[in-house]
Amino acid sequence: MKPMHTERLILRNWEDRDRALFHRINSDEQVMEFFPFRRDRAATDAKMDEFRTWIAKDGYGFTAAEIVATGECIGFIGLFDTDHLPFLPAGTVEIGWRLAPEFWGKGYVTEAAEAWLAYGFETLGLGEIISFAVADNRRSIAVMERLGMTADPSADFDHPGIPDSHPALKRHVLYRLTAKNWRKKRR
Repeated sequence: MKPMHTERLILRNWEDRDRALFHRINSDEQVMEFFPFRRDRAATDAKMDEFRTWIAKDGYGFTAAEIVATGECIGFIGLFDTDHLPFLPAGTVEIGWRLAPEFWGKGYVTEAAEAWLAYGFETLGLGEIISFAVADNRRSIAVMERLGMTADPSADFDHPGIPDSHPALKRHVLYRLTAKNWRKKRR
């Protein structure tokens, strides 16, 4: 993929220099509060390699977010195919993110997500982009709402990838943004 630039960030494919940060955000208790698992270094390296392959093939995915001023990777933000959720129509694309905690609350996710929404609607020609999170994940839900996404309670779901041993993490809320509403918001 060709890197995308925002005011403060570069959104790019993963590089070997990002492995330590990628492991940290996938094993940190605070970052992974709403996930039932933590990945060890081998699992995170394998997942990062998967992400790199998908991004190289598709031109988008959960890409690395790097601060322009420092060259520091802070986490990921991007678009992702939802093929892992069989109840969603084929071709559904989600927007998602995960940052190291020291970068929370600085507007990085919103800034990068707005660039990804523009890419999804303008370049990919998507009609809709969704996002979802554990029902208690107020931080991610607040980002969805800042992006102009709308809750769709009729589409809330129990995530099939969450084991029954973690009932508080099963229920997910789903938010939607259509290309039409995105264009209205931009005016």
